[in-house]
Amino acid sequence: MSAAVIFKRSFRPLLDYALPPRCAACGTIVAQPGTFCPDCWTSIAFLGEPMCARCGADLPAVIGQDALCGACLAVPPPYDRARAVLRYGDVGRAVAHRLKYGRRLSLAGVMAAHMARLLPEEGAQPVLLVPVPLHRWRIWTRGFNQAALVAGRLSKRTGIPTALDLLRRTRHTPPLHSLKPRERAKTVSGAFALAPNAQARLRGVTAILIDDIWTTGATATACAQLLRRGGAARVEVLCWARVPRPAD
Repeated sequence: MSAAVIFKRSFRPLLDYALPPRCAACGTIVAQPGTFCPDCWTSIAFLGEPMCARCGADLPAVIGQDALCGACLAVPPPYDRARAVLRYGDVGRAVAHRLKYGRRLSLAGVMAAHMARLLPEEGAQPVLLVPVPLHRWRIWTRGFNQAALVAGRLSKRTGIPTALDLLRRTRHTPPLHSLKPRERAKTVSGAFALAPNAQARLRGVTAILIDDIWTTGATATACAQLLRRGGAARVEVLCWARVPRPAD
């Protein structure tokens, strides 16, 4: 047994007494770090079938698996698959906001632990984790890119390499949460670019775009278009939480 393991086991009770582990969403004391209290856990709406095989949008149960939604049939998106862990609600919002605005950086590991199960199965193609980039002004203000933190934790768990500099945000954009879908798409158009050596790094690769929240998919679409244009053999999108598509 390593010295680090012995140290952790010896001092864990003392640390838990001084700094007890708390629910990742509400802050209630829990038994284990990085977990949720019973109330928060039971309120989580995990996403699953039936969903669009491509964009991950909810589908009626009668349609079954491997079906596509009307939007993907009408205009196929530039990514091959998009998935999120849970439906955006109180828990998804709390965790994302505590990481992004509360600087609870350990929550990137909580997100990554749940997102890891949605990664594609190992195949012949090499895989890269590509976090959605922030503009340098946003990084200087916030101090970090939450998508890059999550990608780093995913890389540590899985061994999949992370390409932090493959995508770049070339133009500062205002917050998108208050904009309508068409306004979002227009706002992010031309806001991203590939690194000069991106084509050589993307050729024959499955690129997995990592982000925290999927609202309308405008950012993911803009980034996926570039990754596809850069030569990625396959592009997937993986997020922590997804805002449900408004009913028609």
